[in-house]
Amino acid sequence: MHSSIQASVIISTYNKPEYLELVLYSYSIQTNKNFEIIIADDGSDDRTKNVIDIFKNKTDFKVVHVWQVDNGFEKTKILNKAIVASGSDYLIFTDGDCIARKDFVETHLALRRNNCALSGGYFKLTESVSKKISKDLIFKQKCFDKIWLLENGQPKSFKLNKLTASKFKSKFLNTVTPTKATFDGMNVSCWKIDILEVNGFDERMCYGGEDREVGERMMHNGVKFLQVRYSCICVHLYHERPYKNEAARLENEKIRQSTKKYKTIKTPFGINS
Repeated sequence: MHSSIQASVIISTYNKPEYLELVLYSYSIQTNKNFEIIIADDGSDDRTKNVIDIFKNKTDFKVVHVWQVDNGFEKTKILNKAIVASGSDYLIFTDGDCIARKDFVETHLALRRNNCALSGGYFKLTESVSKKISKDLIFKQKCFDKIWLLENGQPKSFKLNKLTASKFKSKFLNTVTPTKATFDGMNVSCWKIDILEVNGFDERMCYGGEDREVGERMMHNGVKFLQVRYSCICVHLYHERPYKNEAARLENEKIRQSTKKYKTIKTPFGINS
């Protein structure tokens, strides 16, 4: 482990220890190992702590487990705590159900630019394919292999292009994609100073667009979002979304509308509230 940490990878999680174990494994085999791992844990039980402790003992990474009491969906709060706990000037945000391709950190670092954030994508695995993913498959990078995925029941679609290993093709697809570059918490990176300047995530927000909103405030503050969804690759393991909540979604929508209307930069409900 090098002393100069180039990035802090912030992984948010909640009671998915078997997924987190696979995700952490995908970071242990990264081509660039100059990073620390901050786990933003929104109230998981001891099974998650055990997974993290075992991983800590097996690797040289600096791993920080930031935990808060389970009080419903409070991802924005734990992410703000994780930002504060990070020891690097560059942050990569992802989720505890997203397995990173082995060049994930290297690519985020290679593509970073001053005053910019990088907006990555993710490729969703079906439930049956997700169940087959193992450390051995991650080690062999089979879960990023189109042929292996199709042979194991992943349906054929244009989205498989998200897994391209060709630098030329990925650059081309990043340029032509109609998808807007936004702050998507599953795969996004930015300078720490740029997210601190907008006071982090708005802690009033529950599930639904809470990550987009912080990105919108960063944009109002002059940060440009660059599209890298075909370059910085992760696959998303299947799960249900029990925390979807219509009232919370509407409340979030109101906050986002206000952010857009008033071109808000700093939230009063963020890191320093």
